[in-house]
Amino acid sequence: MPPIPGSGLAKGLAVTLRTMTKKTVTAQYPDVQPELPPRSRGVIALFEENCTVCMLCARECPDWCIYIDSHKETVPAAAPGGRERSRNVLDRFAIDFSLCMYCGICIEVCPFDALFWSPEFEYAETDILELTHERDKLRAWMWTVPEPPALDPGAEEPKEIAAARKTAEKLEAQRAQEAERAQEAQQTQQALQTKKEAEGEE
Repeated sequence: MPPIPGSGLAKGLAVTLRTMTKKTVTAQYPDVQPELPPRSRGVIALFEENCTVCMLCARECPDWCIYIDSHKETVPAAAPGGRERSRNVLDRFAIDFSLCMYCGICIEVCPFDALFWSPEFEYAETDILELTHERDKLRAWMWTVPEPPALDPGAEEPKEIAAARKTAEKLEAQRAQEAERAQEAQQTQQALQTKKEAEGEE
């Protein structure tokens, strides 16, 4: 059956009329900040206390936009007779957000939880060279990182927590056994002492 002439125009006008009767909702940005989902990929924040300068993030970055500088320091021995250790000290940690493609690989590969996603997105600059943000700026974004969502009650226990719990339970069992043996030895010693005292009285 051929379409009725003017049916397309009528459908378009119907959509227009329905839209005209609805109240428009306009986000008055920047006066009203948008509500972003908790897993938004805004910028990468740095928690430098956890950074060990292992360079994994810089090596795995497909855009090579992470710049890290460090130096070695000698740490004195913790106990007398111990050996001095050397550790890496972070001097520079910068990310060039003009190159970053927000893949999140650096956050995933970091073994010490030093990098996090922050929902901050207002970091535009007039000069592209100023999009390379140093560790002070990355550290300031750390305080905008939202708390991780609660675990699903039915989810499987993480392997790290399960291993730590098993180790703690094993240590507790060993301590209980040692305490029980010490108590048995003390009771045996007391019994022998009582027996000697009784034999001495006879």
